[in-house]
Amino acid sequence: MFRRLLAGVAGALMVTSIALAVPASAIPAPEPTPAAAPVQAQEQLLRWTADNSQERYKSAPTTAVAGAAIIEFENSFATGNDIYMTHTLTFDQDTPGYNHDVAVDITANPDDQQQGKWRVNVTLTPGKYRFHCTYPGHQAMVGELTVLPSGEDNTPPTVDATIKGTKDTNGNYVGKATVEVTAQDAQSGVDKVEYQLNDQSWQPYTKPVDVTTPGDYSVQYRATDKRGNQSQPGSKQFRVVATQPDSTPPTVSHTIAGDKDSDGNYINKATVTVNATDTESGVKSTEYKLDSGAWTAYTTPVVVNTAGMHMLSYRATDNANNVSSEGMAHFTVVVVQPDTTPPTVNAAVTGDKDAQGNYLNKATVTLTATDTQSGVKSTEYKLDSGAWTAYTTPVVVSTAGAHTVTYRATDNANNVSPEGTANFTVVVSQPDTTPPTVNAAVTGDKDPNGNYINKATVTLTATDTQSGVKSTEYKLDSGAWTAYTTPVVVNAAGAHTVTYRATDNANNVSAEGTANFTIVAPDTTPPTVNAAVTGDKDAQGNYLNKATVTLTATDSGSGVKSTEYKLDSGAWTAYTTPVVVSTAGAHMIHYRATDNAGNVAPEGMASFTVVASQPDTNPPTTSAAVTGDKDPNGNYIGSASVTVTATDAESGVRLVEYALDTGAWTQYLNTISVTAKGAHTVKYRATDKAGNVAAEKSVSFTVVESGSDKCPNSDTRATVIIERDDTGVANVDTGNGCTVSDLVDQHRRWDSHGVFVRHVDDVTTELVTRGVLSRRDAGTIVRAASRSDIGS
Repeated sequence: MFRRLLAGVAGALMVTSIALAVPASAIPAPEPTPAAAPVQAQEQLLRWTADNSQERYKSAPTTAVAGAAIIEFENSFATGNDIYMTHTLTFDQDTPGYNHDVAVDITANPDDQQQGKWRVNVTLTPGKYRFHCTYPGHQAMVGELTVLPSGEDNTPPTVDATIKGTKDTNGNYVGKATVEVTAQDAQSGVDKVEYQLNDQSWQPYTKPVDVTTPGDYSVQYRATDKRGNQSQPGSKQFRVVATQPDSTPPTVSHTIAGDKDSDGNYINKATVTVNATDTESGVKSTEYKLDSGAWTAYTTPVVVNTAGMHMLSYRATDNANNVSSEGMAHFTVVVVQPDTTPPTVNAAVTGDKDAQGNYLNKATVTLTATDTQSGVKSTEYKLDSGAWTAYTTPVVVSTAGAHTVTYRATDNANNVSPEGTANFTVVVSQPDTTPPTVNAAVTGDKDPNGNYINKATVTLTATDTQSGVKSTEYKLDSGAWTAYTTPVVVNAAGAHTVTYRATDNANNVSAEGTANFTIVAPDTTPPTVNAAVTGDKDAQGNYLNKATVTLTATDSGSGVKSTEYKLDSGAWTAYTTPVVVSTAGAHMIHYRATDNAGNVAPEGMASFTVVASQPDTNPPTTSAAVTGDKDPNGNYIGSASVTVTATDAESGVRLVEYALDTGAWTQYLNTISVTAKGAHTVKYRATDKAGNVAAEKSVSFTVVESGSDKCPNSDTRATVIIERDDTGVANVDTGNGCTVSDLVDQHRRWDSHGVFVRHVDDVTTELVTRGVLSRRDAGTIVRAASRSDIGS
């Protein structure tokens, strides 16, 4: 419970300035509709799900049909979120090129009032919608939804089936065969999928079908779209045979979860999860007993909240009645004191100011409440003499005059903080007399003369830093002025001029701008393709062991669409990378290319011969170089960089390794940076692809103190390690003598686990901005901090 509370507190602390409410139209997701219930064609259910990942949605639709739809977003335990991580599903309202007529902004958490499952009714129009997660650090969660026109659909779905399972040498499925059916419909969408096993009646297909009874089977399958079009049945045949008797008992293990104190005792409660697996007949039952109690059937994790030392014994039985040996889990539960400390609340007022410190036109008040024990329950504010109001998003005050925002917060133990106040003055700025700025960008495929082939797309961008852009207009050649809403596509051949202008909300109109371009007729000339054969040759010009064929296709008109080749009498294959031929003998490679206008190049040919070389018995050649700033004594100041080079003229280098001082041998991937002060020795060696190992060599040098080193007692371990959790992320110098581990500062005394995790998140975000860490490595370090007990 305590760890769950801490996770909730950390989530609350990180989102106090973010809107947590769903739209007014959002509704709790209903109970699942029975399979027999009719489906109304006009209502599409589009479902998004999320789990523990900050990198992507767990599932998301990619297509839909224009019209009424129900959008469902679930971020719950059922979808794999077991760390109470908050996600949002937000439809983009700003990015050009997407529809902006649907406002969806749903925030979900497994611990909210609907356990993380929400719905909203919308009406979709043809085009593309961009959706993303607005929660800090989750920017990688993004995708597109393509909406197709809702015209008449007379085409049935496409449907196929796959049979999976373990096969014997005769191709029969041993013990079980699993039937998986997939269906697609690019217009109205799939409404239902059905299957029929042997002579049984048709059944709704909702999940893979397991067939375990030995015998011969024929499965038929079909699909119906939302317009009632039904596909022709498909069929697959297979045979299931019996497995050998199971004589192996199940494997059973356990995990204990809960918040711990510094002695490793569980605070208030411990949750024991028992996992049993059996790869043959399967698990029949799992049992446990707590301390001296009786054996009890295990169905859900066991929660123990009685203070004291405990022993939980467990065992499992499989369907062949094999019983596992007993396992045991030892742990101690202690009771903590109740929370009597109120939350801490801070206010920040932001906005544009004049010389006297008054806010121009508006001021935004952001409240941040924290509670390191039971967590924040609610935050409230009142503006001037108004009533207390629940705080959910930053408060925007645009009325001119002096103002006071009073605020307070309540934690989950009902402790109320003292009231705080923020005082400020809002004044009206001078009227906007500056017109907007408008720019045009012309894009499309060009010929060598800079003319656009077939079509050109003109994108207009208008900005206004004062009252904002009200409208943008354009006219093509001598046409009338037209409202600009999406990029303008011009496909008529000839010279063209697009004239454009913009108006702001103060009715200032920009000067007219122009974009000039020419469109030419499509390409009728096929591409040019060349082949180059490379590799080591013998005296007769034959290629030793292998030959590499590189194809180069060019097209100065519409551009190359694809390149293909076939080797000897093989089939035509798409060319994506150079073709390596290692089979001994004479060979002929044929090749051709197609451009974007559909023109196909004449077929070309390249002939060559591959012969086998003698085996490689010579080890690689290795060398090392040390670089860096030196003092007059030849010592390296601050750091030294060691570069290892290995070459092998026969089979090639497979692996290069190094060992720093008394450290273990490590694979060499890039330059080694040594920042620890003192004398060092780097040993190195290499292995070729024939297994020959070069003799070990070494290079020695000394690193001395740098005058600008801000971390003289630096943590110089090779990777970032939080407690005993090795993240695998390189512990590099961040630029001033401090490593990533120095900035994580895990050995400092932290007020709470949440404070430590937020500190690590801030540090890694800064290092990503500076280019020291990738976003993926930063996320790995933050997740390791979240898993730790630091600050608990």
